[in-house]
Amino acid sequence: MEFTLKFKDLNEKREIPNDDYTIKDLLNELELSAQTVVSKQNGELVIEDTVIQEDDEIQLVQIIYGG
Repeated sequence: MEFTLKFKDLNEKREIPNDDYTIKDLLNELELSAQTVVSKQNGELVIEDTVIQEDDEIQLVQIIYGG
């Protein structure tokens, strides 16, 4: 089972390691914080407890702070 990950210049297919693999698991694997990225699943904003399904497109968008 695979999903597509899009983050910055990255656009790759990744394996889903288990049936309850979540956005939070993915962020931990990539050493990212939910406070610094917004997660989208198939174009819809999702929370980090969302389970990733086969053929999902997961897009991580970096939040930019400034003033």
